[in-house]
Amino acid sequence: MTVARSIALFVVAALFEIGGAWLVWQGIREHKGWAWIGAGVIALGIYGVVATLQSDDNFGRVLAAYGGIFVAGSIAWGMVADGYRPDRWDLTGALICLAGMAVIMYAPRGH
Repeated sequence: MTVARSIALFVVAALFEIGGAWLVWQGIREHKGWAWIGAGVIALGIYGVVATLQSDDNFGRVLAAYGGIFVAGSIAWGMVADGYRPDRWDLTGALICLAGMAVIMYAPRGH
């Protein structure tokens, strides 16, 4: 699998997981109701399916690497959906997470 395809799958997974969690949040915390919660649960399930499409067979590696995408994506989602404005430390932390993700997922391994 190419790195570009792998990253695309991580981004799609993030849209479903972060979007699903946001929908549940809106349904409960913002009192938008069960339809929002249900849509969130469905999106979270789709996230689980998308994560399995990575070519690496190691669940732990894929999910650990995805964590970096999740951190950066959550900050981006908050900016777009809720008007959140990250400070330099939020952005620095997100970049560190993305660097860690790249090492975990794409470092050359001798096999």
